[in-house]
Amino acid sequence: MTLSGLIVQLLNGLAGASSLFLVGAGLSLIFGVTRIVNFAHGSFYMLGIYIAYTLVDRLGSAGGNAGGSAWFWPALLLAALAVGAIGALTEVLLLRRVYRAPELFQLLATFALMLVIKDAALWLWGPEDLLGPRAPGLAHAVPILGRMFPTYDLFLIGVGPLVLGGLWLLLTRTRWGTLVRAATQDREMVGALGVNQAWLFTGVFALGTMLAGLGGALQLPREPANLGLDLLTIGDAFVVVVVGGMGSIPGAYVAALLIAEIKAVCVGLGTVDVGGFAFSFSKLTLVVEFLVMAVVLVVRPWGLLGKPQAVSRNSAPAEAPLRAADTVQKAAGVALLLVLIAWPIATAGSPYLTVLAIDLLTAALFAASLHFIMGPAGMHSFGHAAYFGLGAYGAALGVRSLGLPMEAALLLAPLAAAIGALLFGWFCVRLSGVYLAMLTLAFSQIVWSIAFQWDEVTGGSNGLTGVWPAPWLADKRAYYYVALALVAGSVLLLRRALFAPFGYALRAGRDSPLRADAVGIDVKRLQWAAFVVAAVFAGLAGALYAFSKGSISPDTIAVGRSVDGLVMVLLGGLQTLAGPLVGAVTFTWLQDAVARNTDYWRALLGGTILLLVLVFPQGIAGFIKQWFERRSEAAS
Repeated sequence: MTLSGLIVQLLNGLAGASSLFLVGAGLSLIFGVTRIVNFAHGSFYMLGIYIAYTLVDRLGSAGGNAGGSAWFWPALLLAALAVGAIGALTEVLLLRRVYRAPELFQLLATFALMLVIKDAALWLWGPEDLLGPRAPGLAHAVPILGRMFPTYDLFLIGVGPLVLGGLWLLLTRTRWGTLVRAATQDREMVGALGVNQAWLFTGVFALGTMLAGLGGALQLPREPANLGLDLLTIGDAFVVVVVGGMGSIPGAYVAALLIAEIKAVCVGLGTVDVGGFAFSFSKLTLVVEFLVMAVVLVVRPWGLLGKPQAVSRNSAPAEAPLRAADTVQKAAGVALLLVLIAWPIATAGSPYLTVLAIDLLTAALFAASLHFIMGPAGMHSFGHAAYFGLGAYGAALGVRSLGLPMEAALLLAPLAAAIGALLFGWFCVRLSGVYLAMLTLAFSQIVWSIAFQWDEVTGGSNGLTGVWPAPWLADKRAYYYVALALVAGSVLLLRRALFAPFGYALRAGRDSPLRADAVGIDVKRLQWAAFVVAAVFAGLAGALYAFSKGSISPDTIAVGRSVDGLVMVLLGGLQTLAGPLVGAVTFTWLQDAVARNTDYWRALLGGTILLLVLVFPQGIAGFIKQWFERRSEAAS
């Protein structure tokens, strides 16, 4: 690549960094004050570009050609203001009701909100991509070092520093900004001084979503509005915020510049011949931001300009000790097992129900393995799909490339997942809180990127097909019984581990790491071992899934799979052993039942999850457990 080409690519990176910074700054502001990891933040970016498209179209039609051009820039600002108003309304109607819930349940609520917003956009604007007009006055290009460069991109390069300067003035030169900075340090003290925290939170959330909406609106001349922007944007926003440092606005700007420039250079380099081997840098653009995040978090766990994360200020009640199952619970477990054994016989006339039951079993095992490190170990993971995928691809490659029988491939799958966990877990257990969750997400995206691009081994985006079970399991009912035996045995093993010395030590490290270390428990090594144990069973779930479907693709192990696992665990209840099983069955059944009956299944599913979060803040199984405990106390 020539010097002029490199400079032009760097300028492209600067233009992309502006919108990335706007989204990241908004997310960082919201987290800094409310401590909510807002999974719906990318949805507000998406709304910004959709609303800008509508306003430009409607105002332009009303004003004619000349009038339409004059309305273009006000339409972008109006779109950002409209998104900010929607954000304020969302905070007042929804998020105020979950501030006192455990932090992960707040994330679950924003995930449900993302589903609702996506289907609202589908209903209002349809499934087609919508391309906006060029920016009036900035539709041409200018020569830079012999190459033509869009004038609008030069304008975007200037937007980032201007917004950064405006935010600095707002936060350092106004009373409201002083209150915001104080709230990021100690929001309880701000409340004790008589400040109305509710409206402060609303203002911050409105400003954060307005910045996201402005970032989306400014992209209207550069990219079409589409329904995939929410998930695509939230991933990039998380990376920017974590790399820069949670709550740091200058850090978000530095991180946005760093990531955008690295991606631009990768695009510019294209394919380079290294010692006779053609290496494609352009393919790195799918995962380079996650590589950057992984490196930064390993070297500097709190981000480039961030500070070590303070102790959580969440007021949720402390987690009660786990208790062994009593006689009633054991009887209920035996009854459930008998129902599951009889299920294929009772539904012999409907093969679909048998297939659905297999999906429920694999989902339950996946959720139980995630709960093992999230609940008893206290390690929040946003990337558990990596081990599900390693198991699925390990089994598929064992059958297709190594010629192994299915039985041997089922043993290979957990081993492949365990190897991945040994590597990733060594880095992950050195972090905690949101930074730990983001590092697990980074490793998961790296695994997904390898599966997506390694065509010769994984089949690339097409995946691997022809991954069928052994002939004696060709009947779905026979395969169901094998899956049931493996899932039931795995769940019992996980439960037994939690009531063994290993499980007690694991919970001691979660509840009081200093005391655990003082009595001789190596907390980090114990957590590393828990990572591997959880990965083994997630890998088995992935293998069962692959043989059930007959194929595996990168879409199956994308970030959505990790999010589904989180939803299952939280929906059922993080503080109960039955929670992940109840949540997995509820979520998978809801997803299947709703998707088959309406085109807007995401909104219905998201609304249902929101209702469950508001009614059962401790999860479904947690609510049932509390109800029985209260009944027992009242009877005694």
